[in-house]
Amino acid sequence: MKRKILCAVGTRPEAIKMAPVIRALAREPWAEVRVLATAQHRHMLDQVLKIFNIEPNIDLDIMRPNQALTTLTARLLLDLDDALQAEKPEAVLVQGDTTTVMSVALTCFYHRIPIGHVEAGLRTGDMANPFPEEMNRVVAGRLAQWHFCPTTSSSENLRREGIPENAIYVTGNTVIDALLDVSARCDSAMPAVGEGRRLILVTSHRRENFGEAMKQTFCAVRDIANSNPDVEILYPVHPNPNVHTLAHQILGGHPRITLCEPLDYLPFVAAMKKAYLILTDSGGVQEEAPALGKPVLVMRRETERPEAVVQGVVKLVGADYEAIVSNTQRLLDDSAAYAAMARGVSPYGDGRAAERIVNVLRERYAG
Repeated sequence: MKRKILCAVGTRPEAIKMAPVIRALAREPWAEVRVLATAQHRHMLDQVLKIFNIEPNIDLDIMRPNQALTTLTARLLLDLDDALQAEKPEAVLVQGDTTTVMSVALTCFYHRIPIGHVEAGLRTGDMANPFPEEMNRVVAGRLAQWHFCPTTSSSENLRREGIPENAIYVTGNTVIDALLDVSARCDSAMPAVGEGRRLILVTSHRRENFGEAMKQTFCAVRDIANSNPDVEILYPVHPNPNVHTLAHQILGGHPRITLCEPLDYLPFVAAMKKAYLILTDSGGVQEEAPALGKPVLVMRRETERPEAVVQGVVKLVGADYEAIVSNTQRLLDDSAAYAAMARGVSPYGDGRAAERIVNVLRERYAG
């Protein structure tokens, strides 16, 4: 008898990191894999699912313009309640730290359905940074039965919180599985860069940086371009009006700054490969770019991914104008400093994380 495993995704990063698990489960003769898309991020989620040839079985289509977190959470809980009652899965897998993850975990708890948390154990210890992701993953971590940790340090976080040893599995991060897959087939999507110019890739969308902090980061990006005529900047702009409007006000019209719509995952990986360095406030980019040998300056005060910082291939600079400009300029001017961060160190996995996760579920359900 096949066992029904429901995999829930809501945003682009969730889909990227869950895709290797969904595909690995689909090859298992004992598993009936069902995919639930909340579509917390509609367009960006659809892009990734298409790349990995994944068709959702249930689509809640939850996204609305300028949706408040309270409204999003309330709608998710109600719609997920109906979906779980209809599906009756034996287990549900969630990934990461979004509002989708927290809502799915809570709804599964109410229905007494076991939860597997992919990318478990990440912590900053500060509920306000990142917001609301730190709360989301803490809640999921209290409710999950299987904790699939990307690194040893994330597993240690869970032990400190009292999670039983037999519920913790260090698997590596599935983002490396996805990255290795896509990196091998993305060269045709490389962005064009002027001869003799270096590309800086920028991503910026964090909710806690909205307002003055984001203004500081955009002014820093603009002035880096102004001071370095051999630099081109590519910024796929997040559609949130808090980001989109300010980005176009400060960065729009510059001859060497390209503002574009969010890239599909395949061309985004191509852009990372082409980039000389990356400025980001994203979580996933901190994991992906080091594996591609790209220095990363993180425009956040804290990170739940300290491994790459310890290895010296990622550096926290905060949403601080002076720190962003000075650290970027150092990497542009100092070849030794650049080489020290461009070592291709990947502390987040070997591309076999999904296989390890499926092995755990097989032991539980295939007998």
